Amino acid sequence: MKFQLTEEQRRLRDEVRRYAQDVIKPQAIELDHAEEHPTEILSDLSDRGYTGLTLPEEYGGMGEGMLELAIITEELSAVLMPVASALALHLGVAEAIQRFGTTEQRDTYLPSMATYDTVGALGLSEENAGSDKSGIETTAEREGDEWVLNGHKQWITNFLHADYVLTYAKTGPEREGPHNITAFLVPTDEFDVQETWDTFGARTVKSPRATLSDVRVPDQQRIGAVGEAYVQRKNLQTGVNVPARGVGIARAALDDTVAYTSQREQFDHSIGDFQGVKWTVGEMAQRVDTARLLTLRAADRADRGHDTAREFSMAKVLATQAAVDNANEAMQLHGGIGYTTETHVERYLRDARLLTIAGGPNEGHKDTVGDEVYAEHPRGASDHDRDI
Repeated sequence: MKFQLTEEQRRLRDEVRRYAQDVIKPQAIELDHAEEHPTEILSDLSDRGYTGLTLPEEYGGMGEGMLELAIITEELSAVLMPVASALALHLGVAEAIQRFGTTEQRDTYLPSMATYDTVGALGLSEENAGSDKSGIETTAEREGDEWVLNGHKQWITNFLHADYVLTYAKTGPEREGPHNITAFLVPTDEFDVQETWDTFGARTVKSPRATLSDVRVPDQQRIGAVGEAYVQRKNLQTGVNVPARGVGIARAALDDTVAYTSQREQFDHSIGDFQGVKWTVGEMAQRVDTARLLTLRAADRADRGHDTAREFSMAKVLATQAAVDNANEAMQLHGGIGYTTETHVERYLRDARLLTIAGGPNEGHKDTVGDEVYAEHPRGASDHDRDI
């Protein structure tokens, strides 16, 4: 058993890390303060092929898997988390088209999505459909070869710079749920922006609320079977980006803390010499390693075609909480300067706080882990056999 990346994966990691540290990090504080969209950065990522990372080569993608997505996401999140969000959510829309779209849809959209000439956004959550997506109130009624959509979506990350929103709408009666939700690829200019929130963190990539009013969408814009879109989402794997974002922030907080406590002196000593600081830093490192291992395990199982409900939820809970805890510890050990916008530390904490909510709140994922554990231990038996 080898707990190591392949040579190709290490090369990819090192390439992304160099770009992230040399190009993104020096401008991260300024971009965050100005709430400026990282347009040029995403263009650079496109030039490097990363906007087509998980798309097949036949569509101009790199043909990589979820492990590579987790690797890239960690590196980008270690410098400016919303960049990783924008990339991963775009790839998530592309994955849905790749898996559930028609041949014509794949040929039409995926090549330009690989180059980031067509940008995707996800329209799933609503005011009354947060954790419980069965509460979706947006509707789509069929009229001949068209569907008429009415409703709203919120937390549409990428919307302000996207071309299409993968929009989930009710197309059947409640009694048919969850087989009553269908996905459509809707142009962003068919929406009306209702609210663009001023958020605590993730300030460079906005996630507004937007409405649909009698918007007509041709049936050829439907992605997947009628009524099956929400059920099919369980087969999408790009969600591993959320714990990977947590790993990136947790690691950045650790790296900055080690650097600062090594050179900061008080009482004629580097504060890193004090036992309490060493123990705290050691715990921070444990969180990073554990979070990364769980995240890469989930990604690896996804790439091997296994069910990942248990592994993904474990990684999501632990890695996102690790990001919050490490960022908080980093601020404490930086002292007063860590509370200012002169350092990256305060942004780590603000961005990390989103992750325990985004991608489904951690409480829901804890339920999933518990359900999966009980399902694997029938009547308390302990003779189950599970691959790592």
